Amino acid sequence: MSYDRPIRLGMVGGGNDAFIGGVHRIASCIDGRFTLNAGALSSTPEKAQASGAALGLDPARTYDDFKAMAIREARLKDGIEAVAIVTPNHVHYAAAREFLKRGIHVICDKPLTSTMADAKKLVKAAEDSDALFVLTHNYTGYPMMRQARQMIADGDLGAIRVVQVEYAQDWLTQHEEFKQAAWRTDPARSGLGGATGDIGTHAFNLASFVSGLELQMLSADLQAFVSGRQLDDNAHVMMRFSGGARGMLWCSQVAPGNENGLRLRIYGEKGGIEWMQENPNQLWFTPFGEAKRLLTRGGAGANAAAERVTRIPAGHPEGYLEGFATIYREAADAITAHRNGTEVSQDVLYPTIQDGLKGMQFVDACVRSSKRDGAWVKLAP
Repeated sequence: MSYDRPIRLGMVGGGNDAFIGGVHRIASCIDGRFTLNAGALSSTPEKAQASGAALGLDPARTYDDFKAMAIREARLKDGIEAVAIVTPNHVHYAAAREFLKRGIHVICDKPLTSTMADAKKLVKAAEDSDALFVLTHNYTGYPMMRQARQMIADGDLGAIRVVQVEYAQDWLTQHEEFKQAAWRTDPARSGLGGATGDIGTHAFNLASFVSGLELQMLSADLQAFVSGRQLDDNAHVMMRFSGGARGMLWCSQVAPGNENGLRLRIYGEKGGIEWMQENPNQLWFTPFGEAKRLLTRGGAGANAAAERVTRIPAGHPEGYLEGFATIYREAADAITAHRNGTEVSQDVLYPTIQDGLKGMQFVDACVRSSKRDGAWVKLAP
């Protein structure tokens, strides 16, 4: 398939020593659809300039702050067309707003913002802009998650009854020992949710994306097990979905022995599926009363939805970076169609600002419910 010229990309945050910045840069390059042309890569001018130099950016397009970057890039004939925002949560709203109001497409890390108030303002800013907004819930880009979503939409599982999703890690089992923990456990920078905002939103988004169900109410029990920690590091959430389905979500960053244990199980009247992120190329499917079947990425039984986002033959593992790259490729398709004034294919799927708002509503409801000793609460409108 041939494409238009690569999309000119900028980046806010993601300096030299930022893990997620490197992930976004690699993902944006995998399919050759973006080139990095500008950046405001750190909150300190010295680090921003050093990071820009290390990445080979033109010093004239290495900025000390994102507002200056948005203003100048919007005026340049060859200015950036899209920006990746990979900062701590509390910066998302202000940065995204500056680019949206200048017609520059936004590709933003999750969660959407640090507060519900900022989330609502950002939704308004996106609605008022002609630019696209893409949220990088990267697990929705995995081929077998596209497979599962299509199977459920096709009725292979029948009416959905039970959704179980968990995301378990252990890196915050003790007091903050990692650089990233400093802001992720800080309410001023992370927001209302700790584990719920960081990984719980991923779990919730994936369950919703695959099942196609809308969350109506939840009952949550949040804990901060580590003494002195201000945000939750473990959460148990019961969920009631549209259509009568029930769900459970567990997210934890204090579960020793778990590195990145994202797991999804969905059961309907005709069968069930099971998937684990640490073995992402396999999807188990069990039609009721029949033997369990192993479906593999690129293998026999893979459907068109999975094949569309599969890059290499079966048996060659695809994972985290490729899942991220799929979101960037979908964004590129949408941005290119926008550039050319054409309709984007209905097959193009990426998390939108509305998905981001739902994630924020999920975290907000979890916090409200837990404060009321696990009372059932509805999501904020």
